[in-house]
Amino acid sequence: MRLDAGAAVVAASLVIDDEPIEAAQVRAGSPRAGFVELDEADRRTIGVWEHSPGTSTDVESDEVFVVVAGSGLLEFTEPALPPVELRPGVIVRLTEGMRTVWTVRETLRKVYIA
Repeated sequence: MRLDAGAAVVAASLVIDDEPIEAAQVRAGSPRAGFVELDEADRRTIGVWEHSPGTSTDVESDEVFVVVAGSGLLEFTEPALPPVELRPGVIVRLTEGMRTVWTVRETLRKVYIA
């Protein structure tokens, strides 16, 4: 999906196709994740990402995101930083190579710029 200039979408209402997260990344539950890219230009991508309940690990890219729905906890294993409680309205900046643990209690949806 491409979001044209002047167009609007409701991030919480977008249909996102999700897939099971790779078993090697799953720590608890059977989480699924998916995303929709809205725009890609000038070496940056804007999109909406979703993660269902469960716990998984990831290695991050440079990104800023805003949580629009759901709840969870984002832990940083490398570098070691304080965890962030995720809920609608929270803005987080990630940097390339950060190692994270996502514990999602209620399906989490975020709008990101990477």
